[in-house]
Amino acid sequence: MSFADQPPGGMGGGPSDRQPTEEELRAAYEAEIKRLRVEDVIVQTVVSLINLGARKAGLAPGTEDEQDPEQLQQAIDASSALLPFVESALGPEAAQLRDALSQLQMAYARSAAGGGGAPAGEAPAPEQPAAAPEPPAGPGQGGSSGRLWIPGQ
Repeated sequence: MSFADQPPGGMGGGPSDRQPTEEELRAAYEAEIKRLRVEDVIVQTVVSLINLGARKAGLAPGTEDEQDPEQLQQAIDASSALLPFVESALGPEAAQLRDALSQLQMAYARSAAGGGGAPAGEAPAPEQPAAAPEPPAGPGQGGSSGRLWIPGQ
């Protein structure tokens, strides 16, 4: 900000001369909350979970040492639970989130299949059937849980 951009009558010190009061901050917060929609928060949460999940899967460049299958599974489960609430509001853009979530699910399935089993001493969630047990079907192990994306279904 240049001196020409400063409001007249100012003390000349710049924008940090006067801090907003607690009342002004509260009013600004209230104005933001008033315009915010629940769908906005859900979409932002899903995007954050997918991005974090990509790090926990080691998919983002430079995050190979951050792999954490348990955290990845939580990101997948939470994103899967929240996404249906906003898919209709997102329209065609929902496909991008669904695709990203599918990539996380496939990364989890690969890590569970190739990682020698369960993270932290317990069976991975996708292998636990949600209803009647079904025999594993090829590389999509855990397909009977209803929680893992399976191509064509």
